[in-house]
Amino acid sequence: MTVMRMVYAGVLDLRTDEAYYWTWSKESALSFLDHPPMIAWFIRFGTAIFGDTALGVRFAGIVAMLVTQLLLADIVRRVTNDFRAVVFALLMPEAALYYGLLMAKVAPDTALIPFAVAMLWSLVRLNESGDGRWWLAAGLFAGLALLSKFTAIMLLPAVAAFMLVPDWRGRWLRSPYPWAAVLIATAVFSPVLIWNDQHDWASFRFQLVRATAANSPSFRTLGEFLGLQFGLVGFVLLPVVISGVALTAWRGWRNREPVALLLSTAVIVPFGYFLWKSLTLRVGDTWPMFLWPAGFAATAINATMLSREKFPEWVVTSTFRWMRIAIVTGIVFVVGVFLYYVVAPWNFIGRTDPVGGEAGYEQVVAHARNQLKKTGATWIATTDYRTYAMLRWHFNGHVPVIQINERGRFQGFRDPGMDWVRGHPGLYVAREPDNTLPFWNETTAVRTPLERVERSWRGVVMDSYALEKLERWTPELAPPPDSPFFRWRVLAAMQPARIAMVTLGRDKRRAQGQEENAGDNHAGSDRGGAGVDRRTRAAG
Repeated sequence: MTVMRMVYAGVLDLRTDEAYYWTWSKESALSFLDHPPMIAWFIRFGTAIFGDTALGVRFAGIVAMLVTQLLLADIVRRVTNDFRAVVFALLMPEAALYYGLLMAKVAPDTALIPFAVAMLWSLVRLNESGDGRWWLAAGLFAGLALLSKFTAIMLLPAVAAFMLVPDWRGRWLRSPYPWAAVLIATAVFSPVLIWNDQHDWASFRFQLVRATAANSPSFRTLGEFLGLQFGLVGFVLLPVVISGVALTAWRGWRNREPVALLLSTAVIVPFGYFLWKSLTLRVGDTWPMFLWPAGFAATAINATMLSREKFPEWVVTSTFRWMRIAIVTGIVFVVGVFLYYVVAPWNFIGRTDPVGGEAGYEQVVAHARNQLKKTGATWIATTDYRTYAMLRWHFNGHVPVIQINERGRFQGFRDPGMDWVRGHPGLYVAREPDNTLPFWNETTAVRTPLERVERSWRGVVMDSYALEKLERWTPELAPPPDSPFFRWRVLAAMQPARIAMVTLGRDKRRAQGQEENAGDNHAGSDRGGAGVDRRTRAAG
């Protein structure tokens, strides 16, 4: 399965978010607007070995999967000392589509998962040995998890339950080790704190928009969330894991058993939060993925505990039978998805394909290269970070690529090559209909339409792009924070009249028969501004 993931990682085109994180790996910033820096360090590790290739970008995710499996196996071994349970702990991630295949798709969650599991493993070692120094290891891994993604904070209730519910709470409240662990975690997380202190706490404000977004209740987003969990964890495996976690929670609270409390709460609290949020916004596909490894461990441990706790024989037999069914059917499904994307020539899903929806950028790049030669343009401008990331990936430093808006995303980035920009014509590449964003009216740029390019995958058109020549204007890399070129949610901050203008313009183009429903081709992927419409997604 590891070899299969390496083939998948090396063959498939990078997705837009992966290319975006790759651009981070080329910078020396302490942190970034969207996420902490760990994912950039992961990519830098892989590309140092395999170069700027798809496998190089994704290699650390493959290693992260192996590390996660070994930690889960050791957690289960230490709790149960049962070889069969250890095997189940190793195989359950392989039977889940996200871990068995898609963890090769690099994302901040890819970095978060092994560190989150390592923190849980440290606390299991603490429970086993009673040695308070394991708190220090847990603090280190907690800091590394936070340095990967802010959602690691959702594991805090599990640590609190582990520490405060069992009879040992008095001992640990008086011990210096848990409090030293907090200091270690804070120190490890300090690059993010320092960067945010220097940049008006931009990351926290950016994430707060997601967490506090007020939208109308929607059964559609709830259905999408639950459907994604079944698809990414397993149509059989997900119910098996949920039942295992429920029994583990019952056992933990009844007996005040530390490990059972730790593992079950690490699943229940984050899952409950995402389930609640899914009532009003779209939860990204990768967001809950850090919680299910704890569920795999809890399920494997629970299967062993059932017989030890004298549950009826039919309950024990049925539990193991359903676990075997879940693993076999899940691995077959994972291999089938692998063959579909790597071997099959067809597109059964159309424009909503989550992988195909972000493939085919080499077609846009080929036209851009041709126009650079024909027009004498020396640099490329974009107005959305996905197009920026893919063009920067394909040109790889040979041509300066600049996203002229949302400059708040690029604080601390190096000079992209302004000597090739000032006084030279540029090439504007924009996904339609975003090429008509109204902030162009605030510039002196002269735009000359050149051509329209379609991006397709397996015979299905996924998106269309406008190519224009830019003259008599130089973008500002560090505009003031109140500038429309700085804000990372430009359209959301516009006056209602401007939003209406963008909407009317788009509706007019749709009425003329141009690409309809241009945002749907990214269904199922983590879009950052989950639950918002195309107007907001175009701005970030």
